[in-house]
Amino acid sequence: MNVRRSAAVLAAVAVVGAATPAAADPSPSPSQAFPSALYGGKDPKFDGVWRQSLALLAQDTVGVKPAAKSVEWLVRQQCADGSFAPYRADPTAACDAKTMVDTNQTAAAVQAFTALGGHDAVTGKAVTWLKSVQNKDGGWGYSPGGASDTNSTSVVIGALTAAGEKPEQVEKGGKSPYDALLKLALGCDGDDAGAFAFQPDEKGKLAANADATAAGVLGALGKGMVVKPGEKSEATGATKGEACKDERTPEQAAANGAAYLTKALAEDGHLTSPTPGSDPQPDYGNTADAVVALAARGDTGQAEKSLSWLEKNASAWAAQNGPAAYAQLIFAARATGTNPRDFGGADLVKQLNATGPAPQTAEKTRAAEEKDDSDSGPFGVWWYVGVCLVAGVGIGFLFSGRRNRQQP
Repeated sequence: MNVRRSAAVLAAVAVVGAATPAAADPSPSPSQAFPSALYGGKDPKFDGVWRQSLALLAQDTVGVKPAAKSVEWLVRQQCADGSFAPYRADPTAACDAKTMVDTNQTAAAVQAFTALGGHDAVTGKAVTWLKSVQNKDGGWGYSPGGASDTNSTSVVIGALTAAGEKPEQVEKGGKSPYDALLKLALGCDGDDAGAFAFQPDEKGKLAANADATAAGVLGALGKGMVVKPGEKSEATGATKGEACKDERTPEQAAANGAAYLTKALAEDGHLTSPTPGSDPQPDYGNTADAVVALAARGDTGQAEKSLSWLEKNASAWAAQNGPAAYAQLIFAARATGTNPRDFGGADLVKQLNATGPAPQTAEKTRAAEEKDDSDSGPFGVWWYVGVCLVAGVGIGFLFSGRRNRQQP
């Protein structure tokens, strides 16, 4: 058996092992703080489904097949009505009025499942629920019935697009999600021209918000979290430095928002977050989102500059914040055509994978190995896999017997 065949056999055995059905109940055990299928080690109370969805979506984006039990954990988090809460420690318990479901976790899960494929029932129920909680202005709030905001409306637009829906046709009271976004876009007067607000304040006034603007640009373009590297654009807005235009269309709102982001990023290469009592600090996550938003329009000049800043400065932030942070950087790398496996000298994919269960072998790699070995001898790789599995079964019985003898 040559070296190439040996590697293929080991990979194939690993695939068979990884395909073993997940445990019936991936809930926490008394000796385990959180489910082993969950990515990240921090309390998932507020973001479990969100960070799991981003982790699985990022893995799929780079050709990595996620661990089966991690996908199954996310499936089992869904409530019977199709919605998702941030985290349900006991997924066997039915959701009720006290279950804090929300649009953001649900929309993120939809984007992950549509990318992975094979979960039409899950995504169908989730999309139906999202439509059922759409506000009369066409948008969505974080919680069902909450006032529409730019971020929630945009992440739902991404989910609808991923699921094959046409967001402009998803209406409530004759209003589409784009109508809601346009109401949250600032006009072309003042220093904050073209930005999006998160929500109107109590007096109905809009205040520029960079995070909301990055989300709003993607939403206005009908895009989700993952975008392909775009061609350099000669459209109005950031690429040519043209003035903001008060044309109330999603396309122009996206151009205006991109121009605002370019201006905000130009000085230091990153966005900032105000910290009470101290100087503003770099906002790594929102900078990554802004890179994706600009790249989605083809405004690659500033996107690439800010991506370079992230390559130099974001490693400590990502390590501290875990899977969702690594996923955001992977999305930004992909959007600009940058290799996430060589991100400022770091392998973002390896770092993401290390925050949870080891993923399965990438489909393309496995298929190539199978093809290579099918032509290299009279038996092929699966004959060797069978031998290895038989041996493995024997070894399994051996260790099982040893454990049983060791038990009192």
